[in-house]
Formats: sequence, structure tokens, C-alpha cells
Amino acid sequence: MGRIIIHVDMDAFYASVEIRDNPSLKGKPVIIGALPDQRGVVSTCSYEARGFGVRSGMNIKEAYRLCPEGVYIHPDFEKYKAVSEQLHAIWDSYATVSEPIAFDESFLDVTATAGDFDRAAEMAHEIKRRTREELGLTCSVGVAYCMSAAKIASEEMKPDGFFQIRTREEFVELMSGREVRELFSVGPRTAERLNDLGIVTVADIREHAKEVERAFGKHGAFLVGLADGIDDREVTPYRPEDAKSVSRELTFQEDVSDYVLIRDVILLLALSVEDRAAKYGLHGNGISVKITYSDMKTITRTRTGAPDDSAITIAKEAWKMLENLGKKPVRLIGVGVFNFGAKKVRQMTLDPEEEEVPAEEELAYFLEKMHKRYRFDFMKNREWMLRVDRLHGVAEHMRIQRMKTLSKHGRTH
Repeated sequence: MGRIIIHVDMDAFYASVEIRDNPSLKGKPVIIGALPDQRGVVSTCSYEARGFGVRSGMNIKEAYRLCPEGVYIHPDFEKYKAVSEQLHAIWDSYATVSEPIAFDESFLDVTATAGDFDRAAEMAHEIKRRTREELGLTCSVGVAYCMSAAKIASEEMKPDGFFQIRTREEFVELMSGREVRELFSVGPRTAERLNDLGIVTVADIREHAKEVERAFGKHGAFLVGLADGIDDREVTPYRPEDAKSVSRELTFQEDVSDYVLIRDVILLLALSVEDRAAKYGLHGNGISVKITYSDMKTITRTRTGAPDDSAITIAKEAWKMLENLGKKPVRLIGVGVFNFGAKKVRQMTLDPEEEEVPAEEELAYFLEKMHKRYRFDFMKNREWMLRVDRLHGVAEHMRIQRMKTLSKHGRTH
């Protein structure tokens, strides 16, 4: 017997949680993300907002232009994470192996627990019922013979939907006339390249298999297989410790030309990266910096061989790389670590006159300087401020405070 895969996908997850917790929002266009007067994008939105043309990933200004009467709400990631854990606990109870894709989405291998597609369909409806009754939320569920087909099935009847694709033949019949963009792993650029070759539908991929393989190599062969309903990927449990990198980035509400502020924000990002990596025992000796300027030009720099991956080391290496980049107004700054392996032992200096300063002591020194600069106790609030939704607010406080200080001294940056 072949595999039986269930794909579960929540309906407008963040917005649905907010509506559940505040019933007065029901029926209104709810948009989760930045506020209209801020920089940022739409994280997700209710189906009412989608009726106005609002979509996930859309610039928040464009969303407001399309839907000025919408209810705009900052995301509360801690709340969504807590709900997500409850959801995955329900879903995982039906599978031998599960692969969470995000807070609100997961693949479940139910080959052994279901035994056949009829029982898998029953499980899918049980998942929908329990998600609704126990958590007050709706989800869409697809049942299929492979992962890509299960994903297609869950999207087929959204929202609050159910759909099955039992065989390759059913998949091919369903997908043949659809645009290539609907296939797994076909993003906008790949779709554009395919379209340039005259390949518009999934059926076109099958009919021009050799041309696709020539143009895309190994990925082309994979696409040809998908178009023919072949997907041998296995449901694989996600393990944070298998991550290839850990990074954190932040978009300023206004372009920043003050590189003292940028350096200070880099230290906060480094703290967040160190905290996340440490949770999973990850130790990297590669450090990256990403910077997007006001003209939207993005530059990434990396450096390997750092003696350890403490926040202060990450920040200091990032500062060095920053010195070699152009001093132009900055829109976004990001910091990351990669090249994970065994933790390196920090090499002590051989010069008896040069005293080694412990990383935590050096970090405390810099945070105290920032305390005086921004009138915020970073050390005391260290754990509190590292939450995704709070760090942006802390950075905005720093930016405004810095502007006041510079203005007081008659400087603009």
C-alpha cells in the first residue's frame, strides 16, 4: 500500500485567533501586521479583507489604500505560538510522523494509523471537528497519496474545507489545465521562466519535459515528476537543531542615517540570535550582516572563524563588516549566525598585559551605555524585549529618543 498524507492548514490563522478572542471583530475586514502609519506588510488577514484585494505579504500602505475601513492589529506572536502548540498536539495524535511547516500548518503521515483512505478521511473530519470545538477555530484539510497532492487538496475548498486526491491519475486530471504557479516549488521567477518557454499550464510541463529538464536541470526533472503526480518526499519531523542558520532582522519605521543607533540595534539583534541559537544548543562560527538601504538596495556580508557565538562577539563582528559598507540611510538591518558545529573554546590572549574580558561583562558594559543613551534598562528587560513583537517597539523607542538627543544638540545624525 502507498502512503497516505494529511495536510492541515488553518484558515487566516492570526486573524481568526484575534476574532475568536474578540467576537466584535466577526464579519469585519481584520488585517494583522503593521499599522497603516507604519512601515511593514500584511502578515495575514480575514477573508472579509481579502474581498477588498488585501493579501499576505502586501505592503501595509497598499492594504490601507484598498481597505481603509479595515481593523488593523499588531501580531501577538506569543499568543499565536501558544495556540499553535495546542493545534499541533491535536493533529500529531493522528500521525506516526508529523512535519510542522509553520504555526498554522502541518503534514501528517497517517499511513499506519489510518490504514486506508476511508479512515484517513474520517481522521481529517475529526481533526476539523476538534480544532473547531476545542479551540474555536477552523482549518482546511487535504488527504492524498503524497505531500504535494495533500497540500493542493487542503487549498482546494478553503476556507473550512476538505478534499481528497487518492491517486496520481486524480492529481493529473485535476491539475493539467492549471497554471504552473500552482505546483509545489514553482515561485514567481520559475513561473516566469517557464512562461518564457511557452509553458503555461501543468500539462505543458509534461508535454515539454525534455525542454524543462534542459532549462532547469535537476529541479526541472523534479518539476516534470510533480506534473506527472510523482512526489517521493517523506514527511520529516522538524528539528530546530538541524537549522543551517539563525537570523533576525528589523525594519525601521523611518530610514536611519545615525550609525550609532544602527550599531546599538545590531547588538539587540545579536542578543536575540544568541538566545534562539542557545535554546537548541546551536553554535556557529559564521556571522552574517544584511542591510537594506532607503533605495531598496540590499547587501549581505559574511565572515567565518569567529572565536565564539556570544551576542557580544556576533555584534562586534557585525560592526566590523558594517564599517566596510556605505554610510547611506538604512531601511532594514539583519544579523545571523551559521556554519553550526561543536562549540569553539575562546582563545585566551598570550599577552599578560592584555586582560581578557568575559563576554557577559563586556555585554553589560555596552548595555549600560545604551541604558544612558536611550533611558531604557536593556539589562533588566533583556528577556522581555527579545520577543519579536516587542523588539520592534524597543527599536522604535530608541530611534525616537536618539532623534530627540541629536535635535537637542543641533544635529540630524
